[in-house]
Amino acid sequence: MDQQKLRTLVFEKTGVRIDVDDPVFALVALNEAVLEEAVERHIARIDAASANLLQQAQHHGHGHAAAEHPPGYVPTPSAGMVRPIATQTAAITPRELRLLGAAAGIALATALIVLGGQAAFHNNGLTPEQTLALQKAEKLEQAIQKLDPKTRAELEAALQK
Repeated sequence: MDQQKLRTLVFEKTGVRIDVDDPVFALVALNEAVLEEAVERHIARIDAASANLLQQAQHHGHGHAAAEHPPGYVPTPSAGMVRPIATQTAAITPRELRLLGAAAGIALATALIVLGGQAAFHNNGLTPEQTLALQKAEKLEQAIQKLDPKTRAELEAALQK
């Protein structure tokens, strides 16, 4: 741990100056020790699990009994017997893409069915006479708009009464 480097980093990020005798460095050292111990434990567990898997793969792959090997023996894997463990996955797998495509298709089909049903069964609740009256009113509105401004104002005033 380079204390000068840490001091500079803290100052650049926060504007706070810390001294090399500051207790924060004791916390940094403690954090490093705890982290190092945790990492060592995890590495030991991974190594033990890897050795166990490798031993099981060799045992099942060749039909050898465990008693044929001396204690502590770790066999070398044959080509193609042990595959590396994937540590990273793709953001979206091909299976997920297919599922997303299917969901999008279903959503689109559902929307089209709903809109089609609304169009087919839509009833505005008007009688044929009311529909004709509305059409006549629209024609009258268009005719009124074509009149000169003075006549239009007089007609609109008469309609307001």
